[in-house]
Amino acid sequence: QVQLMESGGGSVQAGGALRLSCAVSEYINSIACMGWFRQVPGKERENVARVYTNSGATYYGDAVKGRFTISRDIAKNTLYLQMNSLKFEDSAMYYCAAGRSPVACGGKPPQWLADPKSAYWGQGTQVTVSS
Repeated sequence: QVQLMESGGGSVQAGGALRLSCAVSEYINSIACMGWFRQVPGKERENVARVYTNSGATYYGDAVKGRFTISRDIAKNTLYLQMNSLKFEDSAMYYCAAGRSPVACGGKPPQWLADPKSAYWGQGTQVTVSS
């Protein structure tokens, strides 16, 4: 079973930067899709960035395009989210996720985006941005 562990969250002033890390217990190139999600109380879970292993394609939510970058270090089995120019509205609990299977990574909409049970999840790391 894939285990994920996030780190790197914290408090930062608006305009600042943080880099989140997700340590993965499996060879990350064997995982079809991985991504970062965030959630605040009273709002739906939001996918902010994701990457697909076979193609290397990356996707970003509209709210973070141009500011966040998802990347992988294959040798370290680690997924990263570089967050620049942080805004107050970026404050959330950030979760690392890995699709449970190639099938879970597909679909319309992709199964893992619609169903949390289609992915493995970390415990989350809190990001708080002060205005």
